[in-house]
Amino acid sequence: MPAELNSILEVHALKVTFDERTVLSGLDFTVSRGEALAIIGPNGSGKTVLFRALIGAIPYQGTIRWASGVRLGYVPQKIDIERDLPITGKDLLRAKLNISGAKKQDILRALERLDLNQDALRQPIGSMSGGQFQRLLVAFALIGHPDVLLLDEPAAGIDLPGQDALNTALYRLQKEDQVTILLISHDLSVVYRYASKVLCLAREHICLGEPRVVLTPERLSELYGKPISFHSHDDGL
Repeated sequence: MPAELNSILEVHALKVTFDERTVLSGLDFTVSRGEALAIIGPNGSGKTVLFRALIGAIPYQGTIRWASGVRLGYVPQKIDIERDLPITGKDLLRAKLNISGAKKQDILRALERLDLNQDALRQPIGSMSGGQFQRLLVAFALIGHPDVLLLDEPAAGIDLPGQDALNTALYRLQKEDQVTILLISHDLSVVYRYASKVLCLAREHICLGEPRVVLTPERLSELYGKPISFHSHDDGL
């Protein structure tokens, strides 16, 4: 399959099976540099499984081809860290700095891009708001200058102001820094407003296209098996 000049990821005939149960099959899509691809679909449709295959965490069949030299940043849906540990946000970022060999300036830039101030980093992670903690995790992923960020429902469980701050930060990373965003989300209003393309995952109704084309009542009803509605925003940032 010839690589497109501007593509950062090409997936062809992807299949993932667990214990003889096929979760993903015959999946084909391409992501261009600087795009924001949203992955949507009902629970159990394989969204997180797709991410795990893309980062090489699980076996698969087919082709996953990242552009040469690409650097990935990954924020999972759940992170194995106890929020009551006596560590601060600064401790967490310093650990990533030591592991990655990045420079202190990388932390400062990541914090600036996510609108996190030093005061927030001095408090224990357990006392941070949900929105602050999620932005901290994205800042953690940004250290090392990734070309691609994969985010698995990053706004789940945080309040509306926190969601707005996170969505604005991600939009800025994509538009100003040309970071390619792959985002799993159940918030169709956010997907409609921010995504360049939408990948719909369901066993019988896999589709890919622009939000205005894909997020129609008819397609969403096919995808989720029931009527789905959401409030769309036509005013981009």
